[in-house]
Amino acid sequence: MTWVKVCGLTRETDVSAAVDAGADAIGFVLADDSPRHIGVDRAAALADGVPVLRILVTVDATIDFIAEAVEVTGADGVQQYGVRSASVAEWGKRAGLFVLRPVSAGASIGTIPDGQVPLLDSATGSRHGGTGEPLDWNAVRRPERPFVLAGGLGPDNVARAIAVLDPWGVDASSLLEVSPGVKDAAKVAAFVEEAKR
Repeated sequence: MTWVKVCGLTRETDVSAAVDAGADAIGFVLADDSPRHIGVDRAAALADGVPVLRILVTVDATIDFIAEAVEVTGADGVQQYGVRSASVAEWGKRAGLFVLRPVSAGASIGTIPDGQVPLLDSATGSRHGGTGEPLDWNAVRRPERPFVLAGGLGPDNVARAIAVLDPWGVDASSLLEVSPGVKDAAKVAAFVEEAKR
């Protein structure tokens, strides 16, 4: 059964919707330039008592910042884009965290160490993820190891994406929203249901 992450959560009702739908993980975006950005204290409040993996999504953050954020929020995982992604991933692995390692669809993931789960995501311009733009699934060479697929996934296309690439997991954000950072509970439930068929 496909592992599912719902990302970019900013409200308690959306956290509950993701958990109730059967998501395996939720993501909180700490990157300042994201329309789904929340602060560390807000992430801590949203993560409190949540019974699924809680992952902090950052861009160009330092290990010191992430280590403090993990301590404050009680997060179970990290997902760093941009500079220091390799060092943050290695730190997260040593710290016993669940590590999602973003890579571009054309990059080789053979050098990504065990204990780090590759995340194939789409990026546009300066935006590292959460763009709503899908990858060209037919052009992606399926990795020979478990990976998570992101980028433009929603209830209407996730089953097809899984059929084409057979990822270990899927991750969605923008296509589950009514506006940036505000999820639609029905879309969240439909996405999880379609992904786990």
